[in-house]
Amino acid sequence: MIESILGALLIMIMRIGDVTIGTMRTILVVQGKKYYAGFAGFFEVLIWITCMRYIVQHMDHTVNLVGYASGFALGNILGITLEQKIGIGFVQLNVISRYCTDKIADVLRQSRFGVTILPGEGGAGGIAILVIVIRRKNQKDVVNLIERVDPKAFITIQPSVPYRGFIHGSRK
Repeated sequence: MIESILGALLIMIMRIGDVTIGTMRTILVVQGKKYYAGFAGFFEVLIWITCMRYIVQHMDHTVNLVGYASGFALGNILGITLEQKIGIGFVQLNVISRYCTDKIADVLRQSRFGVTILPGEGGAGGIAILVIVIRRKNQKDVVNLIERVDPKAFITIQPSVPYRGFIHGSRK
């Protein structure tokens, strides 16, 4: 019985490892980092095939299924959490503030984040749109700076893959 439980734990640990790596690999693929993605994929599949070999050799233990499913679920949670901490890549924030556009831009620039102000027109007339391209790992800090100035600012965030050029603040 102890051997069955240890086997299920081993399967769970291997699945946590390969799914965590798989989550990171997917982000690397989306970011266009093909060599890092290939490197991660090698270890992801190596762990997965080792896990599957163990499962096939011990198919008579139902507890292995629980270990497999638990490892998959926990691997997703750990992979996403890890990726959020690392913050690979860039995001673009678009900010619309009714009354604090210049103050938000000043605060961000003082914190060494580049900001571009574009003119726009909404249903109520002229507005300004702040466009900010930053590293994902700085996203939370930038949003906090914006919300400190204008808690009602309209903010959208989307992934950004810089093609070329200079991104202010990338030396942070």
